[in-house]
Amino acid sequence: MMKILILTLKERVERFYDLASLPASYSLMFAGDETDPSRLLSLGEDADVIFADAIRPVPRELIEKMPHLKLIHSEGVGYDKIDCAAARERGVFVCNNAAANSQAVAEQAVLLMLACLRRTVEGDRMVRVGRQMEAKSTWSLEGIRELWSCRVGLIGLGAIGRETAKRLRSFDCPVCYYSRTRRLAEENALGVTYAPLPQLLSQCDIVSLHLPSAPDTFQFMSRENFRQMKPGSILINTSRGELMDDSALIAALRSGRLAGAGLDTLAPEPVCPEHPLLQLEEPYASRIVFSPHIGGVTVQAFRSMHRSVWENIRRIEQDMRPLHIVNGL
Repeated sequence: MMKILILTLKERVERFYDLASLPASYSLMFAGDETDPSRLLSLGEDADVIFADAIRPVPRELIEKMPHLKLIHSEGVGYDKIDCAAARERGVFVCNNAAANSQAVAEQAVLLMLACLRRTVEGDRMVRVGRQMEAKSTWSLEGIRELWSCRVGLIGLGAIGRETAKRLRSFDCPVCYYSRTRRLAEENALGVTYAPLPQLLSQCDIVSLHLPSAPDTFQFMSRENFRQMKPGSILINTSRGELMDDSALIAALRSGRLAGAGLDTLAPEPVCPEHPLLQLEEPYASRIVFSPHIGGVTVQAFRSMHRSVWENIRRIEQDMRPLHIVNGL
């Protein structure tokens, strides 16, 4: 009997994978929205696998008390909510769905770039209250930029950064990137150029973040990095909210250093109405385009991710090494 404790939406699991195709020996235990370790243990202490939403905590307290646990699998790409050290100490594999949603998130990044340049949210609001001609006449004088005219800087050139670069080629954007390791092969294939971080920040009209959430990227966009950005530039974050110093972002908007920001993620999640970025006054509030962390939750991405999860569970059942291990085992 293979027992799987599922810490994500039952409806999502049922929609994106044919559970009838699973072996009859699989026992699925759906925990719903439960996060309390003691209650999770009462439900699935003897589970072999934890299948968890990428933003659901899987703490040491839970891992250490599950004697049969062999695998913790993130539903998505992120795994920073899983205590990887505790899992490694127990010999438990932690796996993610590396690159499975990279195309989806890249589309979201380009969408947010265009939405900021065209002031989509503000325009929608003005049309709805009968101010269409006011917006049109005012904005035509203030100027609206086309994406091809913007130099775009990608911070991080992993799977999502590369897919974003591919899509920007069709807009004829000049694209540069920064990463800790220069990637010569990708430069040639994607037509991108390398730039040190200070140069990228100071010269790019749009800066797009494509970094994982980790201790060394916490509040990567600091007050100092915002100060280095080109005046009137736009920041895009489809990675994680933890990469952002929110007070520094607000200061950059108020000072005019930033003309706008497109944010698919905020920290912490779930986002509460009291979040400082949601309390920003006008006109600065209208310069942020929010999306509800849905860059990677397309139908195609979920089908791909769920196939990978169940394939890795089968590998564990057959005493094979799983794919996409992220905790160093």
